[in-house]
Amino acid sequence: MPSSDRRSRTGTGPAAEHRSKGATLPDEVLPESASSPEREPLRQRTRSGLWLQDDWGYLRRLLVAAAVVGIAYFLWLASSVLLLAFAAVLIAVLLSSLANFIARHLAIAHRWALTLATVMVAALMAGFLILFGSAVAGQIAGLADKLPEAINASGSRIGIEHAFTKLRESISQETGSSVLSRVAGFGFTVLGAAVNIVLVLAAAIYLAADPALYRRGTVKLLPPSQHARLFDAMDVTANALRLWFAGQVVTMTLVGTVSGLAYWWIGLPSPVALGIIAAITNFIPFLGPFLGAVPPLIFALAIDLQTVVWTVGAIFLIQQLEGNVITPIVQRWAVSMPPALALFAIVVFGIVFGIPGILLAAPLTVALIVLVKKLWIRQTLGEATPVPGEDDQSAGEAG
Repeated sequence: MPSSDRRSRTGTGPAAEHRSKGATLPDEVLPESASSPEREPLRQRTRSGLWLQDDWGYLRRLLVAAAVVGIAYFLWLASSVLLLAFAAVLIAVLLSSLANFIARHLAIAHRWALTLATVMVAALMAGFLILFGSAVAGQIAGLADKLPEAINASGSRIGIEHAFTKLRESISQETGSSVLSRVAGFGFTVLGAAVNIVLVLAAAIYLAADPALYRRGTVKLLPPSQHARLFDAMDVTANALRLWFAGQVVTMTLVGTVSGLAYWWIGLPSPVALGIIAAITNFIPFLGPFLGAVPPLIFALAIDLQTVVWTVGAIFLIQQLEGNVITPIVQRWAVSMPPALALFAIVVFGIVFGIPGILLAAPLTVALIVLVKKLWIRQTLGEATPVPGEDDQSAGEAG
């Protein structure tokens, strides 16, 4: 008897082995002696089992890839809204910190402390405008009045006579419709900026009023096993942003005060306004000091060469004072950022988001540094690394 017939009768052939395991076989695995009724159920099981399972797996992977691409495209379209949301979160963190400080020392509920903190901030801003607004507005108006003379004097020193007149003539050569369209576009831009500011402030108050609600809603986007990690990362990021903002306020105040005194001693017009400009532009890392140095240099050029030399020397000394004295002292308790990283962050976020991206590049970078170091480098890769905004005890526990 042939060996194939003997295996078929004894049930030791390949078909018998696969049938004993409950597997389906394609037709070529069955022996030629298998009858047609035996082949048909195998074909049906193969079509309804293996083939459909493979098709469904492929379709599922295709749907997941399409969903990821769709979500990425939606986030790209809503990038400006997400930037406003981050600004609201930043302001909410600051308001919540002030409210927690008030609640801890006055022993009142958080909602009343938040109301008091909001009123205090609004009253502080209103008081500043009332006390110093008229003086600052007068000095800014004086700067605007003296600007044409300063531009002409600066132009003559570099070989361009009547620079302001030529600039005005080049602007007047534009057609009326173009000028009107630009004015209308500027008006819409200002109106849009005002609406965005109101939206951010309102959202910040809502976020600070009940931060736990929005935190819980955010972590539910991830599996339950990741909730504790995300809550911890949120806490550390908020603390890092608080420390960064406090350091920025101290640095801006000192730089603005020293700059105003230096410009007053040199004899530049409107030193208070120039000092405020230096303080505000210092909010932007790396590029801010260069932007703040432009107005005093223009007015120094309008006076004489000696004033230019004194102004350049004052700007240089102030920046050295900030970089070698003020910033190291502040960074002992605040959050530091590598200068090269800050520069590239400004470029990248400026390209993606425009001027708002430049203004928020530093806090965005601080938040990304915390999240990358904590969630990826430390908890995923297992590498030891310090995390901004995290004290020694929490760092030891997380490591």
